[in-house]
Amino acid sequence: MEKTALIYEGKAKKVWSTPDETLCIVDYKDDATAFNGLKKGTIKGKGAINNRVSNFMMRLLAEQGVPTHFVEELSDRETLVKKVEIVPLEVIIRNISAGSFAKNYGVKEGIVFEEPTIEFSYKNDDLGDPLINSYHAIALGLATKEEIEQIKAMAFKTNDVMKAFFKGLGIDLVDFKLEFGKTADGSIVLADEISPDTCRFWDSETHEKLDKDRFRRDLGNVEGAYEEMLRRIMGE
Repeated sequence: MEKTALIYEGKAKKVWSTPDETLCIVDYKDDATAFNGLKKGTIKGKGAINNRVSNFMMRLLAEQGVPTHFVEELSDRETLVKKVEIVPLEVIIRNISAGSFAKNYGVKEGIVFEEPTIEFSYKNDDLGDPLINSYHAIALGLATKEEIEQIKAMAFKTNDVMKAFFKGLGIDLVDFKLEFGKTADGSIVLADEISPDTCRFWDSETHEKLDKDRFRRDLGNVEGAYEEMLRRIMGE
């Protein structure tokens, strides 16, 4: 499948059209950003790692009944996906307190929740992706009540599958961000990516951070953390 025109370039990926108007090609970059683009850098090899990790997770989730945009891995950095209209909501699932949750609510990192939490943020860079609730999302016309309920159910199912999978690898799934999209027939599917860019991973024994927090917080060995996640997930 060939790329025909650049549709979109974001912080971590490029999206290209193809001769089939129902399919796109996602091209993963090594660029890294944090704090809504205020911090910028490069993580060598990140694009290839995120592509492979995300595709592995999308296949795993599809096997467990979560519909996704994934079609076929084309190369180390490129993947064929269903063309979707992204629902402008970032969906954050949290199993353990960390990051902005700990900061916003004045609690320490590492508190294991009895049940996972869910948050929505309005996917809008100009506004800084503000937190909103489902009533705001409906009022703004971002999604219908039925679509939000479907997205919530899919997000929690994704969490159940991923938590169990990573626990088997000696990794705690702390929290993660999901995005969903609508296909041409109106079906909602899991889109975007699942990777060390979009998830917080802690080693279950040492609590070492194995994700983009190493870049955000200048912890060093960022490439090593991404490579370690690839090694554990792919068994390489």
